[in-house]
Amino acid sequence: MNKTREAECRVKAKKLVSKMTLTEKVYQLRHTAPAIPRLGLGAYNYWNEALHGVARAGEATVFPQAIGMAAAFDEELLGLVADVISTEGRAKFNVQNKYGDNGIYKGLTFWAPNINIFRDPRWGRGHETYGEDPYLTSRLGVSFVKGIQGDNENYMKAAACAKHFAVHSGPESIRHSFNAECSKQDLRETYLPAFKALVTEAKVEAVMGAYNRTNGEACCASKTLLKDILRDEWGFEGHVTSDCWAIRDINEGHGITSSPAESVGLAMTNGCDINCGNLYEYLLQAVGMGYTTEERIDEALTNVLTTRFKLGILDTDAEGNIIADSAESNENPYSSIDYTHVDAFTSKEINLKIAEESIVLLKNDDKLLPLDKNAITKIGIIGPNADSRKALVGNYEGTSSEYITVLEGIRHEVENSGTRVFASVGCDLYRDKVENLAERSDRISEVKAICDVADVIVAVMGLDASLEGEEGDAGNAYASGDKINLLLPGLQQEVLDTIAASGKPAVLVVLSGSALALDKVSKEFKAIIQGWYPGAQGGKAIANVLFGKKNPEGHLPVTFYSESNTLPEFTDYNMKGRTYRYMTEEPLYPFGYGLSYSDFDETITKIVAGPGAYKTVNGELDNKNIYFKAGNEPIDITVKVSNNGTMAGAATVQAYVDYTSLGLNGAPVRQLKALKKVHLDAGEEKEVVISLDEKAFGLYDENGEWKLNAGSYKVYIGNSQPDKRSEELTGKKCDAISVIIE
Repeated sequence: MNKTREAECRVKAKKLVSKMTLTEKVYQLRHTAPAIPRLGLGAYNYWNEALHGVARAGEATVFPQAIGMAAAFDEELLGLVADVISTEGRAKFNVQNKYGDNGIYKGLTFWAPNINIFRDPRWGRGHETYGEDPYLTSRLGVSFVKGIQGDNENYMKAAACAKHFAVHSGPESIRHSFNAECSKQDLRETYLPAFKALVTEAKVEAVMGAYNRTNGEACCASKTLLKDILRDEWGFEGHVTSDCWAIRDINEGHGITSSPAESVGLAMTNGCDINCGNLYEYLLQAVGMGYTTEERIDEALTNVLTTRFKLGILDTDAEGNIIADSAESNENPYSSIDYTHVDAFTSKEINLKIAEESIVLLKNDDKLLPLDKNAITKIGIIGPNADSRKALVGNYEGTSSEYITVLEGIRHEVENSGTRVFASVGCDLYRDKVENLAERSDRISEVKAICDVADVIVAVMGLDASLEGEEGDAGNAYASGDKINLLLPGLQQEVLDTIAASGKPAVLVVLSGSALALDKVSKEFKAIIQGWYPGAQGGKAIANVLFGKKNPEGHLPVTFYSESNTLPEFTDYNMKGRTYRYMTEEPLYPFGYGLSYSDFDETITKIVAGPGAYKTVNGELDNKNIYFKAGNEPIDITVKVSNNGTMAGAATVQAYVDYTSLGLNGAPVRQLKALKKVHLDAGEEKEVVISLDEKAFGLYDENGEWKLNAGSYKVYIGNSQPDKRSEELTGKKCDAISVIIE
């Protein structure tokens, strides 16, 4: 939206607020904002969800879970997904508004994306995020927000919300009382960059505070986070909402205040505009007791109502009187989006595309994949996730008009080739029996029977959102949504051992929203696919990859740790030893890793840098180092990408800056700082340009101050990280240049 239109919306909102009594204002600041009949203001519920599709409001396109979409490493495609989501959101809103349905999950204020950093693989909500890397999370988050909010100059398509601000990633069981302690360095280097990008680049309309405390301050009432950083430093102009019933935690969970009135006063004074919950009723007391002011309440409500004006679902005339049916304004291009746009055929195509792109090929010894269905007469499909719809969708999901499980996808793919499919659940997802009255491992003989007759086995194992998710939602027997360890639960490993012992060619497909320790099965199976929670079209996407209709192109947005790796305490928010950026041990499968059926090479062919980039050393031109100063033009690195295989596919050119030679305390080992996805036909070559400015080289110090440190940096360019383990797995070394910061 243009600034003039935004300013006009704010003026209208401020004028509307001036017509309300204090009591009316207070009730407008709950997520369930009631109607004010005397003003003609209709009721509105701010709570809606769109993490990977319009959620909890009936039929909608159900895309892969966020962590899966992140594995596609495709900013442009994620923007298209978000555009579909907001189109469906508008279509549903328009018809719901027509019939007077304005309840929960029916509005245009979507509380997504979740851009918390997935710092620990045990965190149950990690699959809602874009992974462990601040740069990748930033780029994908910006693209998602822009797709949700649209590019119209006068109207916002839907309102996105960056959550949960900030330093929030478990444990779920103690989130209502937990104090996440982190250094200023980690705060700035890891936990805040994605939020800053969404605020300053994407102009995200809303920010949601987290349940926990950060360094002693309740996040939903944090002066440091909500005022000093979000408003004053970053210039955020939207509205802030609490997480649901988090204001109650300020008193009951964190013990910071002594009463609900004091809690709401603290939250309001420090910048929380909307209360998801009902505690803001106490604002009337809080004003009377001096905990906050009516002026601040006016400011908060102006922030909130401005969003509705920007959406075009609320409007006033010159005198400030509300115009009825403003959502049907002919000037608003989004008000004409009808219900035929919900779960449309074109949306299914985009859904299938991102599901295919999200699949990560972890192992493919002896080129077992792709499978040749014409050479297979009998195929065995084994595992609790093989025919599971729940394992397709993750959490915060909508309802699809069609679900294709892995079993259904494979059956459809081989139905005309004469191949017979044998299927068994193999075991329960986490219990030691399938049937309640049965003995332990009651499907193991069936597994052995299928292995006896089948030519090849596809095992489909992993987790679902009943085992990893949000406290209160997952309802599992383990840790309030978090994982107690990284092992496959229940008898899944025993079933995999049985399959491996049969000697038959076998492929493992893992459906999970997080990293699992796959050490043993990585030795037992020749081929492993990480399929995430791949969405309603997921079974078709996985079948397409298994049988070579689609070349796998996903890359890991999280580190897959080995059982031998040392994980810090879950409650420790210090980044030392966590994620690829700070760990010194060798993982099982590194961040950024992913195989293909093709063979790609990435070679640096040209470097363009500003004046003084090359120097003469001992009378000779130094071609090995690029010299760089603060304020210089970006370094543009031209990379030739070649597909040397026989199948079309995609390479993801990743640029990492390595800081190890600087010897700085608390600095990351390396960080992803640029990426470009390139689709190539067999035998094709393309050139892409990777651009690195001073932000790629600067780091935050112990005081949280950004610095461009003098010294020697290494820039690595390739289809993976430049670490030893990635080199072992891919058989490739990254190309590299040296940059000297003077």
